[in-house]
Amino acid sequence: MNNYWFKAAVFLTGCLLLTNVTHAAPFTVRPVAPGIYAFVGELGLRTYENEGMNATAGFIVTPEGVVVVDSGSSWRVAQQMHAAIRTATAAPIRYVINTGGQDHRWLGNGYFKAQGAQIIAQARTIADIEERGAMQVAGLQQELRDRFAGTEIVMPDISFEQEHTLNLGSKDIRLLYFGGGHTPGDSVVWLPQDQVLFAGDLVFADRLLGVLPFSRVGDWLTSLAAIERLAPTIIVPGHGVPCDLAKAQRETTDYLRMLNNHMRQALDNMVDLQEAIDSLDQSAYAHLPNYEMLKGGNASRVYLELEMQ
Repeated sequence: MNNYWFKAAVFLTGCLLLTNVTHAAPFTVRPVAPGIYAFVGELGLRTYENEGMNATAGFIVTPEGVVVVDSGSSWRVAQQMHAAIRTATAAPIRYVINTGGQDHRWLGNGYFKAQGAQIIAQARTIADIEERGAMQVAGLQQELRDRFAGTEIVMPDISFEQEHTLNLGSKDIRLLYFGGGHTPGDSVVWLPQDQVLFAGDLVFADRLLGVLPFSRVGDWLTSLAAIERLAPTIIVPGHGVPCDLAKAQRETTDYLRMLNNHMRQALDNMVDLQEAIDSLDQSAYAHLPNYEMLKGGNASRVYLELEMQ
């Protein structure tokens, strides 16, 4: 058996083991490339049943240990992530990267910190956690109850501004910040040798994205343009299953650009908020989960953001 087919056989065997071990977890494990995996959570709201893990995270196996991309929504979810990782490798968790300030990106930090991992985040993500962390904890405590036990705010150890690179054996892992978008500190994890990008909450696939009160669509589109310049072969989105760049563009970039262009024209024509919302046709995205719940707020917040400029 040549080296290629040997690696492929080992990879597929590991995938089967991961599927069998993690069937009860609030996520599924999806292989992305050899040594690279995604934890894919549900597409709807945070619930007791999905343990608040309505997002996609992942992990990277390197010659010098494991790097976790986003630590999950609680101590318990992080513990289940670690159980899944152990079926792929016995290597220690070296680093955890928080790609943004949403709760499911960082509330598992305490568990991984207890395993000896160092936690890394962009400076604005750290500020975002400091500002909104207590509110997010209070909200999930109420929803998850006993399943939130042991979860507390644990801040990152390492901060970066524009770029931070981990060189772990033969694997280069680049943390890049292009200006945020969904949340102020949204950053990406780029694996140039594999052409794989963990996009965090900058990319939504398989569900409609949410424009939040603290989102900035202008910055978001700038970040997405930078992702396009990287030209990744595979994107692990912040929500949904791993996809190609074309799908990310259709379901995130094109949608945000449509909102932005429509609301800019409405403001230029001195159209009021309600009329601008009513005249916006978002039906091309009606097949995506959360459409009815989010479409109105998304349109309203983009209008208000542009109005403030």
